[in-house]
Amino acid sequence: MDQREVSVAVVGATGVVGREMLEVLEERQFPYSQLKVLASSRSVGESVDFADKECIVEELSADSFDNVDIALFSAGAKVSETFGPVARDKGVIVIDNSSYFRMHDDVPLVVPEVNNRVLREHLQGLSPRQGTIIANPNCSTIQLAVVLSPLDRKFGLKRVVVSTYQSVSGAGKQGMDELWDQSLALFNQEEIKIEKFSKQIAFNVLPHCDLFLENGYTKEEMKVILESRKILKKKDLKITATSVRVPVFSCHSESVNIEFENPCSAENVRSVLRESQGIVVLDDPTRGEYPNAAELAGTDATYVGRIREDDSVASGVNLWIVADNLRKGAALNAVQIAEIVLSSQRPH
Repeated sequence: MDQREVSVAVVGATGVVGREMLEVLEERQFPYSQLKVLASSRSVGESVDFADKECIVEELSADSFDNVDIALFSAGAKVSETFGPVARDKGVIVIDNSSYFRMHDDVPLVVPEVNNRVLREHLQGLSPRQGTIIANPNCSTIQLAVVLSPLDRKFGLKRVVVSTYQSVSGAGKQGMDELWDQSLALFNQEEIKIEKFSKQIAFNVLPHCDLFLENGYTKEEMKVILESRKILKKKDLKITATSVRVPVFSCHSESVNIEFENPCSAENVRSVLRESQGIVVLDDPTRGEYPNAAELAGTDATYVGRIREDDSVASGVNLWIVADNLRKGAALNAVQIAEIVLSSQRPH
């Protein structure tokens, strides 16, 4: 694929993740010859900023993908289900941020720091001008996998227990607006309106992300479980999750308890993570050094701290993970995948 001739489309360009994708493309100076910004009919004619210019939003249609090389999708599962195959069949490399394709056996589920080899092998197996779909994992799964992968290679994962503390931006602009509006209403002693979330989110904590399933878990919790197994290639990994929505605008945090197959100390974990791609260790609590959402919003790394041994089991460790869910949890990860596509030497 000649980088000088890459045509890029962003589907869902007016949403919070779509806008973040455009920002990351600009920041990383992603090479392109043409950029299309696509959204539903409601957004047609709006403008979005990119590279010191305004791009006019076009309506998403089957014709949108003519002469497009790479399409970044972030418009929800229904849009991806309908238009992902349309773009693929026109020879487009589709990088999809929705949940729709993630667990399809023929679709790579990619975190570049973890399994970029899977992606490269998939791309090499395509014929010239053949399109394909690549899935971006769930935001909570991405930051978890970035940390679990090097630890698994070194010590072997036996069991993982994760509790996520997820910001409202994971629910899109409506989620962010609801937290803002409810906070203002509380301060002004006005009526609280509940629309996006099941209960009041301002100054509250909801153990409820996505729909509840028959097994008692939510869809969000099962995404973390199933996607982690697929990315790590450990279909029998013992992992359980509880997903919680918290009144924070940006960044997801995770409390993770890991039991390893082989002997392991907290210092062993720190050492491995310090040398791992995409990870920053912030772990000196006596000096107030640990990851927190307020200080890390807008950054690209996955941050780890509060690393300590779990004395209740052999070879057990607790740790705390924070990452910006709009960046590493979505837009940045998608653009990193696109960069691998460009470097794959695949004829296109």
